Parts: sequence; structure tokens; C-alpha cells
Amino acid sequence: MTLFLSTYVNKVDRKGRVSVPASFRAALQGQSFHGIVAFRSYKDSAIIGCGMDFMERLSTSVTDLDLFSDAQDDLSATIFADAHQLSLDGDGRILLAQNLADHAEITDQAAFVGRGETFEIWQPEAFNQRLAAARGRAKSQGATLSLRPRGNGE
Repeated sequence: MTLFLSTYVNKVDRKGRVSVPASFRAALQGQSFHGIVAFRSYKDSAIIGCGMDFMERLSTSVTDLDLFSDAQDDLSATIFADAHQLSLDGDGRILLAQNLADHAEITDQAAFVGRGETFEIWQPEAFNQRLAAARGRAKSQGATLSLRPRGNGE
């Protein structure tokens, strides 16, 4: 299973290229596409990033919705029509599409934020604010998590 962990802040060069963290690149190895798939978050001023395997799972999930329903139409447009396949160059960099960078207000630095099977790309200060708010909510709500039992082979 692909797993993205930790937070890395990397410089964005004049051409809009940014290095994908080495651990994220390692997690993406063996995918059918050599790079990342990225689309605008409809919840935050951030970019959602993942591998092609996760996009395939999303496609299956959207297909499970009623054909021609508003939910299916909206999610298909929000995710797939907006997605960019961003190839990794020889130095492990991607070229951020301008509409993605504009959405996340990324200019000279980008924070790559691990989210388990996906990751996000944020303007670093905006992410710091979002993280502080999330920690505050989790603490005030006494958030807990039940671990799923291990399956066969895990």
C-alpha cells in the first residue's frame, strides 16, 4: 500500500518546478504513471496529490454512484476533469500547473503534507494555520481512533 508520511517544505523555482520529497517518490515507485496525479481540493486552498493507483480506486468509487446523478456528475468533474498528471523529471521535480499553484496560493515554497494514501501540497503558512486549527478541534473534541484489526497477511 502506498503511504505518504510527514511534512516537507521545498522551494519552487522560477519556472514553477518543485522537488517531490524522496520518501514520496519512493512510495510512488511501481505505479503505472511515473509521477503524481494532482487536483484542486474543493475543501481547502490546497492541492490533493496521489498515485495512479489511488485515482483508479476513486474512479471505481465514483462509478458506484448512480449514473447521471448530481453527486456522480459533481464528483467526476471536481476530481477527474480537474486532475493533472505531473511527470517527475530526472531530478525528482514536477512542474506545478498554474491553476493548481494559483488555487493553493503557492509561489516560492510548497509544503508536501502526508495524508496516508494521499498527500496535499500547501502554501506553508496556510498549512501551519490549518494544522493548528485541526489540532485544536481534535483536542477539544477528544478525538479518538479505533484501529482496524489486522487482516490476513498484514
